Amino acid sequence: MKLLFKMDLSIVIVNYNVKHFLQQCLTSVFNALKTVDAEVWVVDNNSVDGSVQMVRENFPETKLIANKDNVGFSKANNQAIRLSTGKYILLLNPDTIVEESTFAKIVDFMDENPNAGGLGVNMIDGKGNFLPESKRGIPTPMVAFYKMFGLTSIFSKSKRFAKYYMGHLDKNETNKVEILSGAFMLLRKTVLDKIGLLDEDFFMYGEDIDLSYRILKSGFDNYYFADTKIVHYKGESTKKGSLNYVYVFYNAMIIFAKKHFAKSNARLFMFLIKMAIVFRASLSVMKRAWNNLYLPLLDATAIYAGFYFFVPFWEKIKFHETNYYPDFIWILLGLYVLIWLISGYYSGMYENPVKLKSVFVGILIGTFIILVIYALIDVKFRFSRAVILIGTGYAISMLLLFRVILHGLRKHSKYSIYSRRENRVAIVGETDENLRVKSILEQISLRINVVGFISPNDNKNDYLGNLDQIDEIVKIHKIDEVIFCAKNLSAEKIISRMLKLSSLDVSVKIAPEDSVSIIGSNSINTAGDLYTLDLNTITKANNKRFKALFDKIFAVILLVFFPIVLFFVKNKLGLFRNIFFVLIGKYSWVGFSSNDQIFMNNLPLIKKGILSPIDSVKNSNKMLAGVKHNFNVSYAKNYRVTTDIFIIFKGFNQLGK
Repeated sequence: MKLLFKMDLSIVIVNYNVKHFLQQCLTSVFNALKTVDAEVWVVDNNSVDGSVQMVRENFPETKLIANKDNVGFSKANNQAIRLSTGKYILLLNPDTIVEESTFAKIVDFMDENPNAGGLGVNMIDGKGNFLPESKRGIPTPMVAFYKMFGLTSIFSKSKRFAKYYMGHLDKNETNKVEILSGAFMLLRKTVLDKIGLLDEDFFMYGEDIDLSYRILKSGFDNYYFADTKIVHYKGESTKKGSLNYVYVFYNAMIIFAKKHFAKSNARLFMFLIKMAIVFRASLSVMKRAWNNLYLPLLDATAIYAGFYFFVPFWEKIKFHETNYYPDFIWILLGLYVLIWLISGYYSGMYENPVKLKSVFVGILIGTFIILVIYALIDVKFRFSRAVILIGTGYAISMLLLFRVILHGLRKHSKYSIYSRRENRVAIVGETDENLRVKSILEQISLRINVVGFISPNDNKNDYLGNLDQIDEIVKIHKIDEVIFCAKNLSAEKIISRMLKLSSLDVSVKIAPEDSVSIIGSNSINTAGDLYTLDLNTITKANNKRFKALFDKIFAVILLVFFPIVLFFVKNKLGLFRNIFFVLIGKYSWVGFSSNDQIFMNNLPLIKKGILSPIDSVKNSNKMLAGVKHNFNVSYAKNYRVTTDIFIIFKGFNQLGK
């Protein structure tokens, strides 16, 4: 058998726009390969965040496939599997960290169990919590029904109701299971040769279920291996609350049912799946709408109700009678409320966490707009500036009161009031690395207070304590966040301490060696948190809002004056197309220069632009790459809406390109 393979293990990682996580993953992978004969493949699905360049520069020993399109998870994996030479194939997510002994242990286990066709491991999230998808059962119609309607969560240890996650099996014991997770899926190559590769009908999701099931049908076993742990920053590549996720995931289940179940069972399964799609999609829409509109609706109701009570009161004081104003005043008052809320939104009144100053600014700007309109409209629609001013004071008071109440009722939620209190951080590492990480935190300009350092080995006078005392240090010093320096700590030590901290209310992050990123994740359902020195001015919430608003307004202006604008733009048809794409949110009027091949490494992701910063200068086609890059850096670092206006003015005739 050994003659058939050049090495023991081929690791395949499919990446899509998670450069910083991929870098950390590859670092842990190569640290774990010192005792294993292996090759590492990275298949990049047309990322635009500099992932490909990072792999080429930092991990030249990696075998890289850089796709020009996003071909999906299954097809990308198959590309590398067909070229691999290992006895075992490991499908590994880029948002994972493996222990130093992980690969040696799993290869030994597979060698000792020749009937093992596939293997998964104990996965934890970024706070040390066990991920139940580490071990799963076949999603038969009834198993799927129990999962979709919550019985799996209620009876989490039941062999019947919790079979989806095989809840009756101890997470600390190695057992045969039915379905493995695609985040870490070890496969025997001879089994793949027998049953075939990943089914490319599955673009994303479901391919691991399909492959696991085919392994079982071929007479081999799948194992959950409990003797090693990996970190999986679940949620990096997808957002589970989105409608797209609901559709893609459940559509994958339909493909699986058609392929593997008898017609009668398949029809039942598809009926349940379609019910689930409607149910989950409805919940998703309602939840998202509620989360986004709850506070604005509360604000609108409170302000309008205030008008309802104090307008009659003001009429009686001012005019000695009620119903003095005509009935349509209530329509105008509704418009006032709408203007206040829109102004508040663009002033950051609904940002998380809540900044009370934005309430004042938003309402006052809204009042200014209302008074300007008031001065311009016909006199018959003017009633009383006093009503507007009284309403302004009332609106500010009520909105502030609501936010204080919500902050008290739902601490640590999206309604929490912005606090000037600094995040208390402890860094675990040796002196040089601790100081490097502290410097990164200081440069990011976050409100962070580095309380002290924790020694990875013995106690030292200038340390808070050592690694074995980490839980007590967190409690005594009221630490909000612990950052582990990967240069000074093995992945096994980091993971074991993450498990120790999982019961405490503390965030955990990891600082990879020689990287300007600090990576972490707060829960199973949230995307990983990322501290990085990237230039993020252009992606600040208020700048994103104003840029998007300007794009839409300018697109409408161009549409209204289209017959006139045509005389000044070279490509007329292209202009119309671009107006449409900007209105639907696909493009922005100004973005980064697409000819700058090096900016991806240190600039944030923004929408593709019709124009770019270099369009503000003449003869930009002769500009050197380094100069183009500097224009992009300056644009990202110093972004203002006025910058877009200036670039558009200079490159107006190119708006159709």
